[in-house]
Amino acid sequence: MNNSYTATIATELGLNIAQVQQTADLFADGATVPFIARYRKEATGSLDEVAIAAIRDRLEQLAELDKRRAAILKSLQENGHLNDELEKSVNGATTLTALEDLYLPYRPKRRTRATIAKEQGLEPLADLLFKQSGVDPAKEAKAYIDAAKKVESVEDALAGARDIIAERVSEDQAIRQAVRTYFAKNAVIRSKITKGKEEQGAKFRDYFDWQEPLAKAPSHRILAMRRGEKEGILTMRIEPPEEDALTLIEARVVSGSAADSDQVRTAAQDGYRRLLAAALETEMRLTTKVAADQEAIRVFSENIRQLLLAAPLGRQRVMAIDPGFRTGCKLVCLDPQGKLLHTDTVYPGQGEAKTKEAGSKLAQCIEKYKIEAVAIGNGTGGRELETFVRSLQQASGIQVVMVNESGASVYSASAVARTEFPDYDLTVRGAVSIGRRLMDPLAELVKIEPKSIGVGQYQHDVDQLALKNKLDDVVMSCVNGVGVEVNTASQQLLTYVSGLGPQLAQNIVDYRDQNGPFTSRKQLKEVPRMGPKAFEQSAGFLRIRGAANALDASAVHPERYRLVDQMARALSSSVANLMQDSKVNQLDLKQFVTDEIGLPTLTDIVDEIKRPGRDPRDQFEVFSFADEVNKIDDLKAGMKLPGIITNVTNSSLLLSAIKVNGLSFFKSIQQRL
Repeated sequence: MNNSYTATIATELGLNIAQVQQTADLFADGATVPFIARYRKEATGSLDEVAIAAIRDRLEQLAELDKRRAAILKSLQENGHLNDELEKSVNGATTLTALEDLYLPYRPKRRTRATIAKEQGLEPLADLLFKQSGVDPAKEAKAYIDAAKKVESVEDALAGARDIIAERVSEDQAIRQAVRTYFAKNAVIRSKITKGKEEQGAKFRDYFDWQEPLAKAPSHRILAMRRGEKEGILTMRIEPPEEDALTLIEARVVSGSAADSDQVRTAAQDGYRRLLAAALETEMRLTTKVAADQEAIRVFSENIRQLLLAAPLGRQRVMAIDPGFRTGCKLVCLDPQGKLLHTDTVYPGQGEAKTKEAGSKLAQCIEKYKIEAVAIGNGTGGRELETFVRSLQQASGIQVVMVNESGASVYSASAVARTEFPDYDLTVRGAVSIGRRLMDPLAELVKIEPKSIGVGQYQHDVDQLALKNKLDDVVMSCVNGVGVEVNTASQQLLTYVSGLGPQLAQNIVDYRDQNGPFTSRKQLKEVPRMGPKAFEQSAGFLRIRGAANALDASAVHPERYRLVDQMARALSSSVANLMQDSKVNQLDLKQFVTDEIGLPTLTDIVDEIKRPGRDPRDQFEVFSFADEVNKIDDLKAGMKLPGIITNVTNSSLLLSAIKVNGLSFFKSIQQRL
């Protein structure tokens, strides 16, 4: 790693150099963010996952910057432009924008008006005019008239010289930076309806004639305008007040009031209007898009985290029902491990006979499979179905829960679902997913591509690679934060465990299928391709309940088992007993501090011994809507009703899909965007 990265990142993130260097070294050694945050606190100074991920991302960005720097230096060298001063400037550039500004005048480009003028021999005239020494432009231009070079008049010569000056002004690094700063502070973003698209683009009507300061435009509006532009409904521009921009440039390049200065002023204005303004508008569009993407991805990732860490019901016998009117409600019964035991279709609400039959079937399933909870998808008809199930005598005392079914259809059509249930159709798979989500949201949702879960805004408009990387980080953080029971986890869930990945996760499942349940963490080393590094990174996050060593079911890393043995001996106890009584509170942790192990790790170990294998998620609580409210007419002023927030954004319009009693009152607002 370039040592300069450490100081740069430490300054930018407000960390000390040692923290950054140690974290960078751990990344270089193959460590993951969750592993570093959990098991290497002494090395990082107890940095959390956010700070560790920020160091990782900045390391990658600086490496890419240096890669581009090397390519630019090579190009400058090969084309004979490189000198000591330019090399020093390129090596001193700290941003990609600064690098590209330095390279711009020398970058190979298509023939421009300026390059044509240079080919016509007009560069000396441009140099003379740019000095603004008071010469007569027309008189000086006569010497450059040459029909063979298609310079047939004084005006042709002056026009060519101005083209050279215009390009020179537009490519000047200091001028570009000054105008760029002005753009960022003063530009206005405008959108207008494309003629004839009024009816087709009704959902964008708020932006048919819209403008606001770019610096204050929220991310959701920028993304909305860009989507409208992409669909051909809107036209969008980003421009600052032109007069002030021209004044800023002229103050830098016009130094007199004579005729030659007038030529420079005209050239500078042309350089701004024809070249610089367009280039910086493109740059601002990209910059604001990146910022808008980052904000949208941040909100999306927070929503995903909340959904993944929703409280699990746990291992219970569950009946899951996917509501449907025309095709009926698909019903499945699952055992405590989520195994499919029974499936059927019922038709409540489709006539008295079918409703009675549906009630009979549900009652029989509840009795036969000893159902402890009923999961009902929150799609169309879900509220009515919930009321129907609660009315059954056999459902008395059973938890009936509405489950967010976003993304269930994606799962049901996926390769994962086809592998799990090759003999069942999409509707059965979707119902199974709803039931399993109630039992353990995290374990089931990892089977769906995060962006398909449906809790984001404009997720299809943002940078897809950036979105994937961020959501993968969130899923990995959640999975490792909760921990994974290795003997019941799916291949998809194991994939997100620190140090594993798809292939090693599949190897664990295959080994488990062939040899039976794992009986110890040590046995994981027998899995094909489970090398020392993979074991180190993953072992602490994998749980083996019922193992001979009680620590195998905890978050204590195997590398610290010997330390826990020392703690137990210090209290004249065994590890197993230590995890069942409160003696651990009597330990003086300072006596176990070494050069490698400090109080942060010791404190974590003691906390885990007190509550081994604890689930950090909240306790499950049954939610139910108000029984007396089922339609708009049932609402009265002043009523307070329980509700579910299924999606959160930072929009000033509060475009949350807030469902009160199952009724979305914000649908019209969503349609406006």
